[in-house]
Amino acid sequence: MAISRPESEVLPAGDADANPSWFTPKRLLAIFCVINMLNYIDRGTIASNGVNGSARTCSESGICTAGSGIQGDFNLNYFEDGILSSAFMVGLLVASPIFASLAKRLIGVGLSVWTLAAAGCGCSFGFWSITICRMLVGVGEASFVSLAAPFIDDNAPSSQKTAWLSIFYMCIPVGIAFGYVYGGLVGVYLNWRVAFWGEAILMLPFAILGFVIQPLQLKDEPPRDEELIDGATMTSTSPKSTLNILSQLVVLWKDLKVLLHDKVYVINVLGYVAYNFVIGAYSYWGPKAGYAIYNMENADLIFGGITIVCGIFGTLAGGFVLDVMHASISNAFKLLSGATFVGAAFCFGAFCSRSLYGFISLFAVGELLIFATQGPVNYVCLHCVKPSLRPLSMAMSTVSIHIFGDVPSSPLVGILQDYVNNWRVSAEVLTSVLFIAAGIWFIGVFLPSTDRSNEVSAHGGAPSADRSPLLDGNPVETSESA
Repeated sequence: MAISRPESEVLPAGDADANPSWFTPKRLLAIFCVINMLNYIDRGTIASNGVNGSARTCSESGICTAGSGIQGDFNLNYFEDGILSSAFMVGLLVASPIFASLAKRLIGVGLSVWTLAAAGCGCSFGFWSITICRMLVGVGEASFVSLAAPFIDDNAPSSQKTAWLSIFYMCIPVGIAFGYVYGGLVGVYLNWRVAFWGEAILMLPFAILGFVIQPLQLKDEPPRDEELIDGATMTSTSPKSTLNILSQLVVLWKDLKVLLHDKVYVINVLGYVAYNFVIGAYSYWGPKAGYAIYNMENADLIFGGITIVCGIFGTLAGGFVLDVMHASISNAFKLLSGATFVGAAFCFGAFCSRSLYGFISLFAVGELLIFATQGPVNYVCLHCVKPSLRPLSMAMSTVSIHIFGDVPSSPLVGILQDYVNNWRVSAEVLTSVLFIAAGIWFIGVFLPSTDRSNEVSAHGGAPSADRSPLLDGNPVETSESA
C-alpha cells in the first residue's frame, strides 16, 4: 500500500516531477478549453453544409443533379446522414466509463486515437468507413471528457467555481459555431476531406502533450502508487488488488447504485437528457433546416455567428448569475428550469416566424437563454455527489445524455423529415422537447439537496478549500501550516 505524504508537510517547489510548476490550474484550464473546442469544432464541421453537403435529387422530368459533400458523395438519405452524428456518440459512450478511472494516464493515447480517426474521416471511401472513423473519434474524446470538469472544480477559487466551469463549457457552442464556419469555407473552397485533415493537424500537439504531462491528482482521490517521502520512493506492494478486475467491477456497481438512488442526480440527468436531445439535433440539422426553410445561402455563417455570440454570452451569463444567486443546487435548478422554459418559447416562436429576420432575432434570444444552462447543470452533477464519485458522475452523465439524447435525436429527426418532408414542422416538433426538460428540472427545485463537494473521504482527503491548487507551483500547505 502506498504511503502518503502528511498534509502538513510542504512539498518543495523545485521538485518538478511531483509538482510541475508550469502546468498551473489556469494553464491547464486553457489547455482543456482548447481541446474541448477542437472536439466541438469537429461536430460543427461535419454538420456544416460545406462538409455535410446535400443529397442527390431528380426532378419529375428525369433530370438529376449531383449532390455535394458527404451526403452527395456517398448518396446518403437523411436517416443515414443522421447516423453519422450518432456513430461518434457510440464510441464516446462505450469508452467513457472505462476512461473515468484511467483518463489521467491514457489521455495521450485517447487524443492520439482522436487525431488518427479525424484524419481517417478525410480518407473514407463510403458510409461504413466514415461511420467507423466517427466512432473512433468518440473513443478518443472519452479519455478527456471525464477528467476536465472535476479538475476545474477542484482548482477554481471557491467564489468562481461556476464561472470557471462556464468558461470551459462555453467552448461547446463556440466550437460548434467555428465548425460551421470552418467546414462551410473549407468545404466550398477546397474539399470536405481537407476539413477533417485540418482538425487532425490541430489536435496533434495536444495528443503529444498528453504523453508529457504528469497524471493529474484529483481531490479526494486515493494516493498514487508512488509517493515521495523524505527523498525516498515508496511503491505499492499490492499489485493484486489494483489488477483485480472483479473487485473493481463490484466497486463500480456499488458506485452506480449510489448514483441511481440519488434523486437530485437522477432528476438533473433526466432534464439534461431531454435538453441534449434537442441541442444535439439542432447542432447537426440546424444549418440544413435554415437553408431549406428560409433559403439561407450562407446558412453556415449565420448559424455559426448566432451560436458564437449567444454561446459565449449565454454560457458565461449562466455561471455568473448562479454565482450571484449564491451557488447552490436548489438555485441551479431554478435557473435551469426558468432559462430553459423561456428559451424554448423563443426558439419555438422563431421556427413559426415566416420572416428570416424574425427568425434570427427570436432564435438568438432563445439560444442565449438555453446556453445559460451549461454551467449550472454541470455544477449540480459535481456537487450532489461526494468527491470520489465525481469522475463517474460526469462519465455517466455524459453517457446518459448521449445514449438517450443526441444519439437517437439526429436519426429520429432524419426519419421525421423523410416522412413529412417539411423542415419547419420537424424543427417545431423537436423544439417542443425543451419544455419537457424545463419541467423535469423544475421538479429538482423541490427536492431536498446537500452540497457534498467538501465531504472528507475514508482515506482522509481534505476539502479543497483547505489547500492550495493541486498543480500550482507554490508549496502545498494546509490552512493549519505555518
